[in-house]
Amino acid sequence: MVAGNDASKLDDAKRTALRREAIGFVYQFHHLLPEFSALENIVLPQMIAGIAKNRAALRAKELLALVDLSDRADHRPAQLSGGEQQRVALARALANKPKILIADEPTGNLDPTTAAHVFAVLENLVRTQNLALLMATHNHGLAQKMAKVYELKEGKIVPL
Repeated sequence: MVAGNDASKLDDAKRTALRREAIGFVYQFHHLLPEFSALENIVLPQMIAGIAKNRAALRAKELLALVDLSDRADHRPAQLSGGEQQRVALARALANKPKILIADEPTGNLDPTTAAHVFAVLENLVRTQNLALLMATHNHGLAQKMAKVYELKEGKIVPL
């Protein structure tokens, strides 16, 4: 069940729409489109979802401010540090206001200070925007801050 829908019973088009509208993904390696600016990387998924470009740009600017990157909006990924790229990826994942954010090692490639900042942004979103966060991490310090922690042990998911 995802956002009240039994995803296994949806056709391909409806599953795609559900992923686009209800789920945000943050990967360990940010997968930003290199030919587009930080702002454009956040605008694109919104336009794919049918949001007008000017409205999408306003939301992208809000999200860049949320992750402290307003001053880097016009920079392409190659002009951003790894931490900045990861924060753009987080903003992109939030662009369509998902109900669930799935994050695969979102702080794995970041220095401790930037990792703490990214995690603080995630914690704030969970508290203030009714966002569910499912995060995979090897960082035990971050895992201890989560409401529920599970471990993959011998192919099975077990609570800690």
